[in-house]
Amino acid sequence: MIKKLGLVAAAAALILMTGSCQNTEGPTDVSGFAAIDGDYLETGGDGSNWAMTGFSYNEQRHSPLTQINADNVKDLGIAWFTDLPDARGQEATPVVVDGKMFVSTAWSKVLAFDAKTGKPLWSFDPQVDKARGVKACCDVVNRGVAFWKGSVFVGTIDGRLISLDAATGKQNWSAQTLDLESNGTITGVPRVVKDKVVIGFGGAEFGARGYVTAYDAATGKQAWRFYTTPNPKGEPDGAASDEILKTAATTTWSAKPKKGDWRESGGGGTVWDAIVYDAELDQLYLGVGNGNPWNHGVRSNGEGDNLFLSSIVALKPDTGEYVWHYQETPAESWDYTATQPIILATEMREGKDVKVLYHAPKNGFFFTIDRVSGKMLSADPFIDGITWASGYDLKTGRPIEKPEARYENTGKLYMANPSALGAHNWHPMSYNPATGLVYIPALYIGGAYMPPVAPNEQERKALGFNIGGAMATADLPDDINFVKAVKAATKGKLVAFDPKTGKAKWTVDHPASWNGGTMTTAGNLVFQGTALGEFRAYAADTGKQLLNLNVQSGVLSGASTYTVDGEQYVAFLTSKGGAFPLVSGYAGSASSAVPNIPRLIVLKLGGKVALPALPETPAYVWDPPAKIGTAADIAAGQSNFQRYCLVCHGPGAVGNGVLPDLRKSASIADAGTWKSVVIEGVLKGNGMVSFASVLTPKESEQMRAYVISRAHYAKANDAGLGGGVKATK
Repeated sequence: MIKKLGLVAAAAALILMTGSCQNTEGPTDVSGFAAIDGDYLETGGDGSNWAMTGFSYNEQRHSPLTQINADNVKDLGIAWFTDLPDARGQEATPVVVDGKMFVSTAWSKVLAFDAKTGKPLWSFDPQVDKARGVKACCDVVNRGVAFWKGSVFVGTIDGRLISLDAATGKQNWSAQTLDLESNGTITGVPRVVKDKVVIGFGGAEFGARGYVTAYDAATGKQAWRFYTTPNPKGEPDGAASDEILKTAATTTWSAKPKKGDWRESGGGGTVWDAIVYDAELDQLYLGVGNGNPWNHGVRSNGEGDNLFLSSIVALKPDTGEYVWHYQETPAESWDYTATQPIILATEMREGKDVKVLYHAPKNGFFFTIDRVSGKMLSADPFIDGITWASGYDLKTGRPIEKPEARYENTGKLYMANPSALGAHNWHPMSYNPATGLVYIPALYIGGAYMPPVAPNEQERKALGFNIGGAMATADLPDDINFVKAVKAATKGKLVAFDPKTGKAKWTVDHPASWNGGTMTTAGNLVFQGTALGEFRAYAADTGKQLLNLNVQSGVLSGASTYTVDGEQYVAFLTSKGGAFPLVSGYAGSASSAVPNIPRLIVLKLGGKVALPALPETPAYVWDPPAKIGTAADIAAGQSNFQRYCLVCHGPGAVGNGVLPDLRKSASIADAGTWKSVVIEGVLKGNGMVSFASVLTPKESEQMRAYVISRAHYAKANDAGLGGGVKATK
């Protein structure tokens, strides 16, 4: 009998941990949990909780707490930490309610902890089919959960929106918001507004038609949907967007069908991150993504602005009805999304309080937009050296473009700043009302654009990016001095931007790119982690560095802060991953050698916990197999590698410590092993699917020849290039 009860208990525990049990009774009503509703999220409370990823509906990521401040922040130490299950990008901001912490991790998993002690409370694994990872443009990440009246909501890589009981981790309901055959994935944070959970998705690079959907928070029933690009067949969708898109389709998109254009791809426009609720005006703002293909000449025959790509769109949250929009990059052709974080504030202009929206998207300009009218009030550069436009016309609200940027018109190679990774990507920015400054984790990553040249870039394919451009331009030439210059130019910067002056008040240079998001507090502090494994604090008014903790691994996410029993804590995640480490190649520079350690770290004043010592990692000794194939084989292999493999394994097959560096893989030494992976899909369970639908066995073998050639190049030049990742398995 005892053994039988033990088995029952074990089974119950398994159900709890996997979340595979449907909870038909609704969320548990736990004191403190039920208080998190719209009224609470309008202000974010007194700072004891960090109840949503952006702290409150205005998404300023600003805490009113002052116990940790500019005078004592130097005394911060580790209170507790825990390792996370998957060594992939960790991009979530910890959410804390009533002393309980909720964190989403790679592969859309959710973990709950006691926020004071780190004691695990429950875990939920949606058991995503890892083959879905091939449709995730920028790693299998998740940026956080939403909390509402005792429920936790998470989106999954395979397109589900799931409601969990916050007290137990049991599943309340699950809604399949994406067709499983589609190219979409969810990595962003759901937002809950007026008892509706709102979620978008990503996937424009692969070919998708963007939309945002609202679901009833209690039942998961769909309330409304808004599409961000027109219906390819010219038919109504039965959605909130029907009327406005009927007009947009005929006036802002090409009228005549063309092979490979937006009718075939869906047009893009996915809303993969920023969705912000304005409680003052009862409006919902969507940050809309890039087009597909990127190339405007292919996507829309060079015609029209292509609404609502790269736009901020305001909707009524009850119905999804259109209110206004502002398009930041008309007829975008560079992957300049408007999906980056949005901050709501009130600004004094000409003696009047103006309700404004702050936005620092990929294209390098900082926008101040009137939230009532949607009018652009200002657009100023927040990085140096922007090449695609000289500024914005304040009368028309349109950019003043440089003709050479339109590579689809010139047919020539265009060297760009910013690149497709942007001057600012998903990494959270923050706003401090006391200083009036916005703290932006800026990027300096150059890039190149060119119309499609190689045969395998001319048509849409079943796998890989379909951007209407030459992927081969991402590969660096075999010129060691050129490679060194690219490494030196690829960096980051923390920009304390003053929207009133349109200039930076202060900046901090980072030697590597892809540094973490920011969080600010009333203690005159700004917190940011770096790609080199540091967690830092600065004086919010002056930028003086006040703290620099070695946390052993990169920091991508934004931090949160909260109190338990009157004591203030700061929480954040460490890891490597996301788009840049996967696609940077040699440009990963100094961050390439930083270990990839997925971990949740919590700090407090006087914290004394030490992280485990890192193991000694000897320098990698290059010993590649003998070269194979002709020069023509290697060239063909390069073309296909750049087309299909670059976005996970890096240009030139240079890995940066997230996914395997194929130059060091044992599989390149054996034709049969390589074929079993690339063609037969033997590692599908790990996310490496078969590419037989786009590659022949001969082409696969040519890619092997190319990767071997890159290993030989590394052997000859690695010392001069400063080495690469020292520990890659």
